[in-house]
Amino acid sequence: MTSPNQIHTHIPGFPRIGAARELKTALESHWRGELPAPALEQTGRQLRARHWALQEQAGLDFVTVGDFAFYDQVANHIQLLGCEPARFGFDAGQSQLTRYFAMARGNGEQSGCGHPHGHGKEYAHGQAACAGHAGHSSAALEMTKWFDTNYHYLVPEFTAQTRFSLACERLFVEVEEAQALGHAVKAVLLGPLSFLWLGKEKGGALADGTPFQRLSLLDALLPVYGAVLDRLKKMGVAWVQIDEPILGLDLPAPWRNAFENSYWQLNQVGVPLLLATYFSPLEENLGLACRLPVAGLHVDGVRAPHELASIVDWLPQHKVLSVGIVDGRNIWRCDLDAALAALAPLLDKRAGKLWLSSSCSLLHTPFSLAGETALAPEIHSWLAFATEKLAELAILKDTLHGADTRAALAQSRAAIASRRASPRVHQAKVAARLAALAPDADQRTSSFAERQRVQRARFQLPAFPTTTIGSFPQTGAIRAARAGFRRGDISAAAYATSMRAEIADAVRRQEDIGLDVLVHGEAERNDMVEYFGEQLDGFAFTQLGWVQSYGSRCVKPPIIFGDVSRPQAMTVSWTVHAQSLTDKPMKGMLTGPITILQWSFVRDDQPRAHTALQIALAIRDEVADLEQAGIGIIQIDEPAIREGLPLRRAAWDAYLHWATRAFRVSASVAADGTQIHTHMCYAEFNDILPQIAALDADVITIETSRSDMELLNGFGQFRYPNEIGPGVYDIHSPRVPGQAEMVRLLHKASAVIAPANLWVNPDCGLKTRGWEETEAALRHMVAAARQLREELAIA
Repeated sequence: MTSPNQIHTHIPGFPRIGAARELKTALESHWRGELPAPALEQTGRQLRARHWALQEQAGLDFVTVGDFAFYDQVANHIQLLGCEPARFGFDAGQSQLTRYFAMARGNGEQSGCGHPHGHGKEYAHGQAACAGHAGHSSAALEMTKWFDTNYHYLVPEFTAQTRFSLACERLFVEVEEAQALGHAVKAVLLGPLSFLWLGKEKGGALADGTPFQRLSLLDALLPVYGAVLDRLKKMGVAWVQIDEPILGLDLPAPWRNAFENSYWQLNQVGVPLLLATYFSPLEENLGLACRLPVAGLHVDGVRAPHELASIVDWLPQHKVLSVGIVDGRNIWRCDLDAALAALAPLLDKRAGKLWLSSSCSLLHTPFSLAGETALAPEIHSWLAFATEKLAELAILKDTLHGADTRAALAQSRAAIASRRASPRVHQAKVAARLAALAPDADQRTSSFAERQRVQRARFQLPAFPTTTIGSFPQTGAIRAARAGFRRGDISAAAYATSMRAEIADAVRRQEDIGLDVLVHGEAERNDMVEYFGEQLDGFAFTQLGWVQSYGSRCVKPPIIFGDVSRPQAMTVSWTVHAQSLTDKPMKGMLTGPITILQWSFVRDDQPRAHTALQIALAIRDEVADLEQAGIGIIQIDEPAIREGLPLRRAAWDAYLHWATRAFRVSASVAADGTQIHTHMCYAEFNDILPQIAALDADVITIETSRSDMELLNGFGQFRYPNEIGPGVYDIHSPRVPGQAEMVRLLHKASAVIAPANLWVNPDCGLKTRGWEETEAALRHMVAAARQLREELAIA
């Protein structure tokens, strides 16, 4: 074993929402105007102090500072680096917090705020966040997925006029907080190249006609990073973790070539830099990462264990090697014996000089198992959440230091062995069905052109048909009824009666608004994945396993621990009830197999493709039952299909082959007259358009409003063959856009997609909004569709 002074433990980041989602509660109270900004800041201070204490108690050598954000860490950097987009029209009288939330959520509607103050119990914007922007309207920053996770970040906007400056004190205040509590601090920053890469150009050509490229801003950005590092050095920060996850991507040569000079400049400041990469193998960037002039390198030993031997050989001996040996993306207990075996050769070659860490920030895992009393004890023993992962790092460190950890290691071995041998995991009937699946089980009976002819004759919809994506506001009454039912305070019959009344209300409102294709509103659903997982075999559920998706939006991913099958119908009775209330078509709403896979914690003992196909067969059975019950339009949501793409293009084809096949297996049972919809959102789709077309959905709806229809251009250039509904307003902002704004977007859409193939819909589901803003926005949307029909003289 090695000297205790040479092995250190740390983590790239920790969940920020709190053990009981305290951050969510405080944010939504602030947005409603109930919690003043100082009280919100106090909640942040309390959460940070608790999380740092947990890290110190687990024996970590440094606490991580700078990973906390009230909405998003990239948005924090926009303010830190002084590059808030000029289009927001901020003035000196607005607080940084007000500006921060305006970038995240938008700031008003044409003639004023337009936000439903005092309405919408959970999600109304609130007067506090609207202060100072009356009379100025700006849509929120675009939001997209953080690499291949289900976390969403706010996309920086860059123009040739973008300027940078050290403009926010928040990071330094947090460092002072941690130091005052007696902690050794490792600050964390998103690196300059990754920050630029994750943004978008919003300007056109330069004065000389050459296209503006955001990489050209690097020379102006680096001095500001230098100033940040200098401040941290003067504050006595021991290390600065500087994240460059784009080193795990296929980078264009100009971006790769920019790293060495950039880090040469930053290294001159003199504060030790730990360059952090995660989510992907380094591959051709491995040598580059190892030779950059930094004091240490953090690598993802879970996603790229095969690269560890090469990294040890390439990385100079004077540099720290930080190995992400505990999985920061999943919830399975670490196989400590396997981890120690992987670390042993590294220790020998590094002369014992090694840091141990989670593979990436623990932001992507739930807070703690401590409150999970309802899980089966056997399944509980297989798991480790963020707090437990801190303990796993401590055990690994203690073992390598020669401490007596035999009891802890024995407990780990017993849990690993239990999971491998458990009869809960494997179902013979599922394996038999997969083996018998016909090669053409993923094909519809007829071509899209023939199906379209049959469907148009059946539904007789107008041009620019209007619909929504599925969910409607989850009101306080709905949530109270669900909570009461789960507690046993409300009988199953009373709960069903309550939900049927909510469905009837949603149908009435949609008919009054004038929508063409209705939805039942999903009042009975807690979450679009959890709802289905609760009714499928092979899933387990937590009570408090929340993970942040963005801002105050948290999800509680199911745990897929075994083979998946559907014991009985899941949605048919609710959908049939809704259809009985209207003569208009009612969409059946399902979540697709890849989204269920991506938004769950997935078993790691078989290929993900096998699990996806098991889920696809369960959804296929539900499609068949809905169709048999008379439901003619069925939406199978796949917002996560792009998110599942491997970060390296070389692995794309294999993933897309099994992912698109799984979707088609779920849908292909439908007859020609049954219209299959799918929905995708908050990701870049242009680079996988052939595969999206290969899904062969009759209608696809996509998020496009935040990108001002930019995302639709690729569909037009590709000549996407089927029908498409580009989102005409952003549902993640309480801002209510006007009819004219939606008409403008529809004009842009009509310029690239044949009007006869266009649908009109919001960007995404509406469960996080209030009814007042929802009805106002949908009335504008219906009016915009009618205006387009009149302008183009299409019936």
